[in-house]
Amino acid sequence: QVQLVESGGGLVPAGGSLTLSCAASGRTFSDYAVGWFRQAPGKEREFVAGISRSVSRSGGRFAYADSVKGRFTISRDGDANTVHLYMNTLKPEDTAVYYCAAKLWSWITVPTGADYDYWGQGTQVTVSS
Repeated sequence: QVQLVESGGGLVPAGGSLTLSCAASGRTFSDYAVGWFRQAPGKEREFVAGISRSVSRSGGRFAYADSVKGRFTISRDGDANTVHLYMNTLKPEDTAVYYCAAKLWSWITVPTGADYDYWGQGTQVTVSS
């Protein structure tokens, strides 16, 4: 079992920045691919960014949705069993509940579908125009 707890959401003006964190407990987090998803009201949950299982202490492969490329960065802090999502140049269309998810995944790739094994409770991100 893996327990995931997100933090760092909030209200920010357009153009601002936020950092979301996903803290894991229960298993060796480095064996898991970790993804960030978001769901806006009336829309389906969508993949935002992901990192593969650890290749080195904090390395791995990364994947980003086209809508966030160049603005969002995902990273893993192996020592803290935490994955961060750094969000810059935020836009009102980034407003959503953001979820962290983990998937036990042997390959050094990033699964982008929603069939992850474990999910956090979500954290609200609101970007005002």
